[in-house]
Amino acid sequence: MKIIVPMAGLGKRMRPHTLTVPKPLVPIAGKPIVQRLVEDIVKVCGEPVDEVAYIIAPSFGQVVEDNLKAIAAAQGAKGTIHYQEEALGTAHAILCAQSALSGKVVVAFADTLFKADFTLDTSHEGIIWVNQVEDPRAFGVVKIAGDGHINEFHEKPAEFVSDLAIIGIYYFKDGEYLKKELQYLLDNDIREKGEYQLTNALENMKQQGTKFYPGTVTEWLDCGNKDATVYTNQRYLEFIRESKLVAGSARIVNSTIIEPCYIGEGVVIENSVVGPHVSVGDKSTIRNSVVSNSIVQTHAVVEMSVITNSMLGNHAGIRGKAVDLSVGDYNQINA
Repeated sequence: MKIIVPMAGLGKRMRPHTLTVPKPLVPIAGKPIVQRLVEDIVKVCGEPVDEVAYIIAPSFGQVVEDNLKAIAAAQGAKGTIHYQEEALGTAHAILCAQSALSGKVVVAFADTLFKADFTLDTSHEGIIWVNQVEDPRAFGVVKIAGDGHINEFHEKPAEFVSDLAIIGIYYFKDGEYLKKELQYLLDNDIREKGEYQLTNALENMKQQGTKFYPGTVTEWLDCGNKDATVYTNQRYLEFIRESKLVAGSARIVNSTIIEPCYIGEGVVIENSVVGPHVSVGDKSTIRNSVVSNSIVQTHAVVEMSVITNSMLGNHAGIRGKAVDLSVGDYNQINA
């Protein structure tokens, strides 16, 4: 089994947090989004994963590449790096990792996380994971035939056709077949809104007799913007609240931690109330403050502040009262 993770986007909706690190490396409950994604997919695969192929922008740099390879190695897999130099759509992105397109393949876009209680049924030719949504107009959606397979794809329908949204995770039994269909789009310049789209390849495969089945998740979590990412952090802390989430090297003095919270290595918390649903990265400091429902990244300082529903970047500093913040790396705010 192989996992392919397209993640070359610049994450503009997550700025300023993606000005210094790619969005998939933003932490959720103490781990990067992409690490959470890979770990969760490995759990449902039901068989060993031998390769995790990441499609990234060349500008991400060697440190990011090394981190991604380490995430794969922790799952007993080889991590490989592939570059998408120009944003030409989802089909083009996947094809950038064409050396990994063989055998059983899971494709997972790195801006979504999920909770699932099942083992992937690898006997199907293809599985497209979906989730019921209130407003499907912003999503690609599918319709289900009477025998349970997917018989229609619709991209952001203006009129209601289905509320089963495609969440961005796919299983293909034959990676070579997928590669051939993606290459067909490029060879024949078949584009949708100027880009080569995976949904066009799926439609072609369906027309040739491939039966795709829906995979459902118990919860679908988005990391597309600050508020969504803070909410995803909250939900993940609930998922893992039985785990040990406070590092042994953390120093907590005259303070209250309201669980669930993640407290990283070397964190100092003094005269403060932290939680619920707060993640504090390594070597950050919180003094004389109240922090709830927030992500505080590494080496950050929060003093004499009341913050909630916030994201603070690496090495950021907040001093004085604040309520709802999105502060990038190295920024200092004094009130």
